[in-house]
Amino acid sequence: MKKFINKAGWVFTTLLGCALFALGFDLFLLPNDLNTGGVSGLSMVIRELLGFGSVGVIQIIINLPLFLIGGLKIGKKFFLGSLLGLVGSSVFIDLFDFIPVPQTEPLLGLLYGSLLCGVGIGIVFASGTSTGGSDILVRLLKLKFRNVPVGQICLCIDLCVAVLTGIVFRDVSKTLYTGVTVFVTSKVMDAVIYRFDYSKVALIITKEYELVAKEIGTKLRKGTTFLYGQGAYTGAETKVILTAIKRQQLAELKELVTAIDPNAFIIVQEAHQVLGDGFARYSKDSL
Repeated sequence: MKKFINKAGWVFTTLLGCALFALGFDLFLLPNDLNTGGVSGLSMVIRELLGFGSVGVIQIIINLPLFLIGGLKIGKKFFLGSLLGLVGSSVFIDLFDFIPVPQTEPLLGLLYGSLLCGVGIGIVFASGTSTGGSDILVRLLKLKFRNVPVGQICLCIDLCVAVLTGIVFRDVSKTLYTGVTVFVTSKVMDAVIYRFDYSKVALIITKEYELVAKEIGTKLRKGTTFLYGQGAYTGAETKVILTAIKRQQLAELKELVTAIDPNAFIIVQEAHQVLGDGFARYSKDSL
């Protein structure tokens, strides 16, 4: 039963992401001859060159060879999930094409379209799948370039499509608008994909370090580490508490420390990713 729920979960989130992407594409980007790059953008360019056909159908045709490569390199779940994402995004793009398009300025269309598309693609990637096309290429490149965020890899690929868009539509402004669309989409995508990974790292300097460390372990259930330090002015030796906590535990940590020592010195930093007990586990397939 648990396995079924897990499968149903990523299927639902994949389809939800596809629907949001299609809404942003059909309602705001396509009417303004803009795109987010990738295969959907390339499909729009090809349709313009051919003068007929639908973006969804062209997208499926382009995806076939990419799926053959991705299926061999990335694994069964990603292959099946990406197939679902491809079919879902293609169907939603053609389905939502019949929704009345709101009249917007190109800049507003760019912003709202990028927001919806970025959230949609981000949800799909966070589900461990993709919408096919350049997303498969991104995942393959991510296996090689482990330290580069997904959004930045997408940005490099999609900017090429942005240039092609301007050439085909014979309008430099299309390239410039599409370039901004690609940039905003990549930033929103990274925000969605990595939002759950952000934690906090706190450095706490207090005379009551033993009691504070004990309370953090008891009440917050987080480990602590003592770092040995020395005051530059006083020369006094002390122990500095280092601890990593979830973002939602930050207020509780501050209250806990200041209740014990109102004069405690607390430094809080962003931690993009924390791996280990109580946090995420490392996986070579992680984004």
